[in-house]
Amino acid sequence: MEEKFIAAWQSNRAAAALMGIRMRPIDENALKNAKRILSGTRLSDGFNELAAKGQLKLSLEALVIDKRFTGLFTDEEANEALTRLLEAGYRF
Repeated sequence: MEEKFIAAWQSNRAAAALMGIRMRPIDENALKNAKRILSGTRLSDGFNELAAKGQLKLSLEALVIDKRFTGLFTDEEANEALTRLLEAGYRF
């Protein structure tokens, strides 16, 4: 499941890059980095730019709450991702 999550994150990052939104590369610690981002106060790379373009579906936060990947994250991490998305006006 972790490999599929990383592949989806890379795919979303590539789509964001096509819109001119730059994000840091994903490395071998992708899941650990995702969890660190969710435990802090910093939004994921490109979050505000994606929100401005109505493309939050490409954000790390959206992947975290994707039912394909919920098993990788704690309830607290998923709730943080959901809160960030809702506060930014994400529509399901």
